[in-house]
Amino acid sequence: MAAVSGCGVCALSGLRPVCQTDLRMADTLLVNEIYLSLQGESTFAGLPCIFVRLTACNLRCSYCDTAYAFKEGKKKSVATVRSEVKRLAGKFPQDANFSSTLRIPSTLRSIATEDGHSAVAHRLPLVELTGGEPLLQKASLPLMKALCDDGFTVLLETSGALDISPVDPRVRRIMDLKCPSSGESARNRWENLEHLKSIDEIKFVIGTREDYDWSKKVIAAHKLAAICPLLFSWVHPLASEQQDPSLKKVPAGQTPISRQELAERIIADALPVRFQVQLHKVIWAPEERGV
Repeated sequence: MAAVSGCGVCALSGLRPVCQTDLRMADTLLVNEIYLSLQGESTFAGLPCIFVRLTACNLRCSYCDTAYAFKEGKKKSVATVRSEVKRLAGKFPQDANFSSTLRIPSTLRSIATEDGHSAVAHRLPLVELTGGEPLLQKASLPLMKALCDDGFTVLLETSGALDISPVDPRVRRIMDLKCPSSGESARNRWENLEHLKSIDEIKFVIGTREDYDWSKKVIAAHKLAAICPLLFSWVHPLASEQQDPSLKKVPAGQTPISRQELAERIIADALPVRFQVQLHKVIWAPEERGV
């Protein structure tokens, strides 16, 4: 996929050649890729999902595995993206009677059942906007609204560095709180916490013992377990071709944490979190795109 050509006003937090004018247009998106796969993370892990990956990001996290989305992309209208999503979803039953009914924690809310669980009907496939950082593009907001209007369960993967309040309330916002090893923890927008709802999720990407200790303190200090589901995602080592030179370095003095140690610490500390690995990296090669 070719890099987007720049223009005279192409500057977004030092990013080039992504065009700032394009990012601000209400009906045009810079799209890196659109594909159908399985959701690899979150409380929806394992379900069929259409991914709409948008171009550009204002962060450079040390563990980022999608640096190709910083610049690569093509202009598409909101209508074109919406049409492509519908095309990919076409093989799935569209009748509401065929919706997948999932028994999931009541924090994800919907129809209360007699046994106290929540039975939530979701049309499959899911649709997720990811990046990059989708909220950098103004047109991501009307796109998410339109996809909700189309009856899809819409997920948004966002870094937590931008204001999440304008997002359609039907969208499930999966928001990062950047841990110290990311090199971007100073960019956390703490005001976002007051906008989170029970259908949202908070993700901590954990690569070091310091990340774990920091996350544990943040959860307690902000009483996050009472807000929405919490995700602890282990940092999968980057393949050589994923190690983009623009990424931040892990701050000196931090100690890497293994997948097993992270799981065992969660158990020992009785943390109210969901441990997760990136399923797509278990199924396919870590560097493979479009999965």
